[in-house]
Amino acid sequence: MEMLTTSSVLVRPLPPKSTKTPFSLVTTKLTLSTHALGKRTVQEAVQLDAPKEERRKHGDLVLYSIAPYPVILASKLLPGADVVQSIFGPFVDLVKTWNLPDWLIHWGHPGNMAVVLFAMGGYGTYLGFRIRLSKDPEEKAKAKDLHPKLLAGMFFFFALGATGGITALLTSDKPIFESPHAVSGAIGLGLLTIQSILPALFEDNPGLRTVHGLLGSSIMTIFLFHLAFGLQLGSSF
Repeated sequence: MEMLTTSSVLVRPLPPKSTKTPFSLVTTKLTLSTHALGKRTVQEAVQLDAPKEERRKHGDLVLYSIAPYPVILASKLLPGADVVQSIFGPFVDLVKTWNLPDWLIHWGHPGNMAVVLFAMGGYGTYLGFRIRLSKDPEEKAKAKDLHPKLLAGMFFFFALGATGGITALLTSDKPIFESPHAVSGAIGLGLLTIQSILPALFEDNPGLRTVHGLLGSSIMTIFLFHLAFGLQLGSSF
């Protein structure tokens, strides 16, 4: 009598294919085959390069797994680092001769910018909502007067603070435009420029007031991420 045994499992993984997408697809093949004792010969596992129809006859089990890669901001998104370094070079050399404390060079910029973000940006954003939501004419009038002044001040000090951040990095011999902190700061300043232009168009386009409010909230969110990226950058060296 001819006796049969259950099949053994042969695992033949395919090498992962490199792609340019944020995800890579890794395919693993598990091919089932049967062995016969006595007169039957051993049935070989189906090769992975065999035609698809032939593989289906042997009941291949295909497992798929997706391994996502972290989304990282590419370096050199902000061109012109060499030009900026050449412009700031003489001032950076001068700062190095002052022998300032390392903690001041390292954390002076983030400390100043955090005050500007929360004191001027935070309160200015609050006043912007009071302009839209308050039913008190006197409160609304005060908010309309102070809101643009605070946000204009934030814009000025952020633009000025950017030069301080560049100086601090160059003084520490670090790259200036190769971090999420630099990219998010450039995006925030660009959006602030657009935001400062919108009020001049309110009279002809009242609907832009809503855009102004939504954009302002988005800008504050971007700068909160900018702050987090800055703390991460400062802690990296």
